Amino acid sequence: MTSVPTPIPSRTQFVLEGIKHRILTGQLTPGQALVETELAAQFGVSKTPVREALKTLAGTGLVVMNQYKGVTVRMVDADMAREVYDVRLLLEPEALRRSVRRGSSLDTAREALERADAATDTAQRSLANREFHRSLYVRCGNPLLGRMLDEVRDQAALVSAVAWAANPSWEREATEHREILRLALDGDSDGAARALHSHIASFVQRAFPEVQGEGEQE
Repeated sequence: MTSVPTPIPSRTQFVLEGIKHRILTGQLTPGQALVETELAAQFGVSKTPVREALKTLAGTGLVVMNQYKGVTVRMVDADMAREVYDVRLLLEPEALRRSVRRGSSLDTAREALERADAATDTAQRSLANREFHRSLYVRCGNPLLGRMLDEVRDQAALVSAVAWAANPSWEREATEHREILRLALDGDSDGAARALHSHIASFVQRAFPEVQGEGEQE
């Protein structure tokens, strides 16, 4: 018998999304302490939904719960980047290849690029970037593959936020995004997949030169 996930209460979901947004847009930085009483006051709720939201975020890898240090935003280092980007390199290009071969709509990807171009701050660009990448794989025809990529999506965004804070590279990545989308719209599934693989690999190599994933050892 397949178990059904327990719905997250609305207040917990509200707090969860709020904390996640602050982390992924750099308002809460890696290593920063997340104090239940402070967050409860900020969101206008009791400590219970905050505690439950933090537990969920710990499960997704965005925060770390320590018996002695409390809850903190997850630190980003080369090892984390390697783990997250290895998964992306293995799965995301193949998911895009399948999406293109299925003739899936890429309207959402085009709209995300337009929002990124029109963005006036880092937070807006970051959110648009995440949506662009998700739109490439979400219609791959394999829901499990999509969920696997969704699971690392937030951690990848955290890596990106740290990298962009140190070395903004929006224009280069925007150019690469447009080329990926052009190839996909042309129906070139293999070309789009190769361009996406190169895009992901080059980003993590620039941000974390010490990272060498399995895909680069050949």
